[in-house]
Amino acid sequence: MEKSRAERLIANAKGLDAVVILNDGSPFLDSTFWYLSELAGGSFESSMAVVGKDGGLDIIVSALEEETAMSGKGRVHVYRTREERDNYLREALKGTGKVGFNIHSASYSMVNYVKKTVKGIKVADASSAVSLTTSVKDRKEIELTRKACTISSQVAKEIPDMLSEGITEKEMAFRMDVRMRELGGTGNAFDTISAFGANSSKPHHAPTGYKLRKGDTALFDFGTKYDGYCSDMTRTVFLSKPPDILERAYEIVLEAQTTGIEKYMEGALAKDADLAAREVIDGSEFKGKFIHSFGHGIGMEVHQDISVSPRSEHVLKAGNVVSAEPGIYIPGIGGIRIEDTCLITKNGCERLTDFDRRITFV
Repeated sequence: MEKSRAERLIANAKGLDAVVILNDGSPFLDSTFWYLSELAGGSFESSMAVVGKDGGLDIIVSALEEETAMSGKGRVHVYRTREERDNYLREALKGTGKVGFNIHSASYSMVNYVKKTVKGIKVADASSAVSLTTSVKDRKEIELTRKACTISSQVAKEIPDMLSEGITEKEMAFRMDVRMRELGGTGNAFDTISAFGANSSKPHHAPTGYKLRKGDTALFDFGTKYDGYCSDMTRTVFLSKPPDILERAYEIVLEAQTTGIEKYMEGALAKDADLAAREVIDGSEFKGKFIHSFGHGIGMEVHQDISVSPRSEHVLKAGNVVSAEPGIYIPGIGGIRIEDTCLITKNGCERLTDFDRRITFV
């Protein structure tokens, strides 16, 4: 029988008696709470998930979230007063010594609250165990990610029909966002990047009122969420023929992505994909123009642990979901990026996003 997510987490939390996932309030909300409870919605501020030594899961929520919480995993405890919450927490952590917290998302005040409420516990960092657990997707997670990728892929295929001379970056981003919702997306994975002309050389450009012109690059980095899981892809197209240097850059980026993806497989060093792609770009006229890493993990957060960079120490595992996104950026002229969401498998990888990667002129 497949282990539960809570059982996998505590197994990875070596030397800990329990792991507590805390939701204080925005911005201190931890997607690990939704991961463990397998809930797709709800606010769950001032809620907690407690994973015990035996892999049991206790969910402590306010009365506001009672009905929603009952549809998820774990033993649900509903409090109406501070005293009730304290008692549920003490009971869930009864007999524990070393208790782990996800320090990347837990606020100091909430960790301190747990420490004061449950006397005698020792606080430890469980963030590595959380990352190790959430980075390997189970079958349900893969299917939800696949659905999110299907939605964004369809939007990518419609980009050429949406584009026309004079449309602004903001208008295009809005159209794509609306279309992802129409196709069943439950929210953006991140703010859509829509960059035309010279603006495309800025990897994290925020859409403006700039109007698309003939010869411009049109770069789009976008993704949707589907029941909490993210897609992430980038496509670069051209409104008629661009400067020759950008056509050459496109072909090099495509070669770099293909070469890097060939390194994606179970047991491989994550950095090998980056180094392979970087060798292609740095061996061309565009040396030094690849200014970010080849990829990153994707899950309930669009940027999740697993670094695919030259310095990464991660080893890829079947079930990892990672991006593959080399780019070339030429200030004042434009940029090229091609990105797909990829699933690591035992025999290689599967591209979950789909759109013709050949150079496209609109």
